[in-house]
Amino acid sequence: MEDAVSGLMNSANKLSAYRANAVSSATPENLVVMMYDGAIRFLGAAIRAFEHEDPLDFNLNIHENITKTQAIVRELNHALDLENGEELAHSLSGLYIYFDNRLQEANITKNKEIIEEILQRISDLRDAWSESFQQQAEAAQLATATPSAAPHLTAPGANAQFNTTAPPPTESPGLSLMG
Repeated sequence: MEDAVSGLMNSANKLSAYRANAVSSATPENLVVMMYDGAIRFLGAAIRAFEHEDPLDFNLNIHENITKTQAIVRELNHALDLENGEELAHSLSGLYIYFDNRLQEANITKNKEIIEEILQRISDLRDAWSESFQQQAEAAQLATATPSAAPHLTAPGANAQFNTTAPPPTESPGLSLMG
């Protein structure tokens, strides 16, 4: 029995190390997508918590997953470079504030529909950012392969600026972007 527990702990440590390495070696663009992925995962867990019959499990799981999502949304908002990010950065900031307020309302009222709304909107943003970064990467590859023949592509969100000089986020107790 002790070997089985030790094996599980070792596997959990390996997974944690893998995730930490993935975060530390990711580009700023990939970090944004990873943060969206975390928010999506936590919102999904909050929605699944509505199936809990025990009131304590129900309330605690919804609350914990919503607050983890709010921490991610707040960090995304904090990372925006509003001075250089043009209109897109300001629009994203407004969206993040809206998400945070709606999640607060969902947490207080335990409203599943609000969580589903925010999940859909964050999923759409995640897909748009991922596609944008993919297009930028493809354009960069094409430009380095044939500099004179490369078309000028500007992916949606290309002008959004994130503050990459800000200190790395500190994790608050009980919060992990990795689950």
